[in-house]
Amino acid sequence: MGLYKYLLNTLPRPLLIRLSYPFKLIVPILYRGNKTHCPVCERSFSKFLSYGSEVAHRKNVLCPHDLTLERHRLMWLFLKEKTNFFSANKLNVLHIAPEQCFLKKFKKQKNLNYLTGDIESPIADIHFDLHEIPLENDRFDVVFCNHVMEHVKDPIRCMTELHRVMKKGGWAIMQVPQDHQREETYEDASIVSPKDREIHFWQKDHLRLFGKDYPKWLEKAGFEVDHFPVTALYNEQEIEKYRLQKSEILYLANKK
Repeated sequence: MGLYKYLLNTLPRPLLIRLSYPFKLIVPILYRGNKTHCPVCERSFSKFLSYGSEVAHRKNVLCPHDLTLERHRLMWLFLKEKTNFFSANKLNVLHIAPEQCFLKKFKKQKNLNYLTGDIESPIADIHFDLHEIPLENDRFDVVFCNHVMEHVKDPIRCMTELHRVMKKGGWAIMQVPQDHQREETYEDASIVSPKDREIHFWQKDHLRLFGKDYPKWLEKAGFEVDHFPVTALYNEQEIEKYRLQKSEILYLANKK
């Protein structure tokens, strides 16, 4: 898997997205088993693939069939068990940087008016800069925007824009890489090289590393935030079965 790891950490995101389609037709055959289970594709495997940069590489986390990571499986389980996402009569949904594992499933849901957006992704419906969303106020009931805020120049501006296009009573899931050992988010504009950014921020294209104060960023943008720690949602056996990140906290951002 040396070549896999090299390509994962060197190829540009749009190309990785295109290459993932033939990849996931072949690799699942090599990982037949029942030690791990992906609730999104509902398949079991002997183990998952590894994933991440040299600094934040994790073993046994990437589903070989639908390419879910810990955060995707957690979000899917949360949507199923804690929200009306699959049962509400009609929801207007905006999905920023849409994940492949969710895209076809959400598009097929008859109860969703589903729109995807990204600055460059070839699978997004529309393309724009998140700092200035070209959509009207108070439009969406639900917003997803995962692992984006560590890449953008001004996260508060982007969060405020997402707050603007949401309806009152709407909610959002905006997960980010988070260092739970760090009290405050770490930023340093002088760190510009890909190598140094990977060392300091866990990935070569990250501009910051969020700490325990991440919910305060959401609150500055106008959201009220509910906290859902993984360990409060699932027991040890479930965490291991689904290969969730034990330290992760899912934040639900609400527009009141």
